[in-house]
Amino acid sequence: MSSSSWIGTENLSLELVNPMKRAAPPFMHTPYDGSTNPFTVGLRPIDKAAWIEPDRHLLEHLAVKDSLLETSRESVFQAEAETEPAQREILAMIRDHLQIHHPDIYKVSPDTVTIGENRTVQTAPGDAPLTIAARLVQEDLVVMRASGDEYRLAAACLCFPSSWSLVEKFGQPMSGLHENVPGFNGARMGQMVARIFENLKPEQIVCRYNWSLYPDAELHHPRPKRLRGDVTAQGLVRLYVRVERQTLRRMPESGDLLFTIKIHHDPIAAILDDPDGSSLASGLAKQLRALDPDQTHYKGIGRIKADLVDALEKLGNGQLM
Repeated sequence: MSSSSWIGTENLSLELVNPMKRAAPPFMHTPYDGSTNPFTVGLRPIDKAAWIEPDRHLLEHLAVKDSLLETSRESVFQAEAETEPAQREILAMIRDHLQIHHPDIYKVSPDTVTIGENRTVQTAPGDAPLTIAARLVQEDLVVMRASGDEYRLAAACLCFPSSWSLVEKFGQPMSGLHENVPGFNGARMGQMVARIFENLKPEQIVCRYNWSLYPDAELHHPRPKRLRGDVTAQGLVRLYVRVERQTLRRMPESGDLLFTIKIHHDPIAAILDDPDGSSLASGLAKQLRALDPDQTHYKGIGRIKADLVDALEKLGNGQLM
């Protein structure tokens, strides 16, 4: 569905983890440090309280969502008519979650949700429930519905895609969504994801992380990108590690799967200033070096992979460029 698809393990009985444990600014999640491996299947159970993750960019990200929904609605919102009950279920779930777990940020009333001091979202019937829910949280919301032996993309408010288009992918099954992901279709990765989808219980929430390198910090990135050119010190620090925090849970009433995606941007320049910067740079270099040709192409770094690895290894070793 996005860069490098699902990561993790089949075992859903792992110890619950707190995704906020590395919350020191500016990095909340660093899957590129070597703690996970790209292009493997891995999902970890998380506690219900950690499902939605507001951070210091909340109002900024919500403003971008507002703009996209007003100016490019069809490109960021698609839904089958039969999904409206599931959309209402999602809106109710998110409202309840925010009221219980984030009362310091969200004030929930019967018809509105106030975020911080100045942002109020009308939640009474009017707009599509999924778009209302999406205006409350930084996460994008994707509904996967059972369709024969697969799940298809039946509804989504996807404002911050990572190199894929909702209009082009809407209605497609998992095999279609991942047709260009190395090692997914016809391989163990796709089979494991199918089993996870089928066996996930409503009381379970699972989470995984994905990363890619991008030339900018734009949130709305529907088109594939390819990195080219300068990997000197000046060129490297202009890049960003785009981290996706993805969660999956089954909705108890509809039985649909709700997939959330939250974007984090880690500037390479900030990594260099971090106390763990050398370790992060070395971990990222190691992950890049291990990518095979298909994976390297998929990540969009084919032309500069060797230079990226060399530059990051020098940084990791404390060498000036």
